Amino acid sequence: MEIILKEDIVNLGYKNDIVNVKPGYGRNYLIPTGKAVIASPSAKKMLAEELKQRAHKLEKIKKDAEALAAKLEGVSLTIATKVSSTGTIFGSVGSIQIADALAKLGHEIDRKIIFVSDAVKEVGSYKAIVRLHKDVSVEIPFEVIAEE
Repeated sequence: MEIILKEDIVNLGYKNDIVNVKPGYGRNYLIPTGKAVIASPSAKKMLAEELKQRAHKLEKIKKDAEALAAKLEGVSLTIATKVSSTGTIFGSVGSIQIADALAKLGHEIDRKIIFVSDAVKEVGSYKAIVRLHKDVSVEIPFEVIAEE
């Protein structure tokens, strides 16, 4: 089933992408929640016209994302958390803690665009990926240390 996405959906596509999904996923979830519409010929024509009009605006958004990526390029984070005597973290470090650490450095980034590959449950060095735009992403190294 071909649909047009109305918003970014992780592991599926970005806004205004035409993607193929299973019919049940499209009919029962994406379309009723307003996240997508059926890709009929008339909807495709409307999408093409809208994209043509928004090309300049999208270019500016991408340039802003690239500028932010340049600022974040040299950033390295240190996150202090409570640790047991064996070096295991109580809980885990995720995108919320990384977003908070970036906010302390003056970079307001939504936690929803920060991705950590595995659950961070031990002290050590890791990498997080910040997807600022569909073509722009930044890898941020961070270190988890024991809180004093």
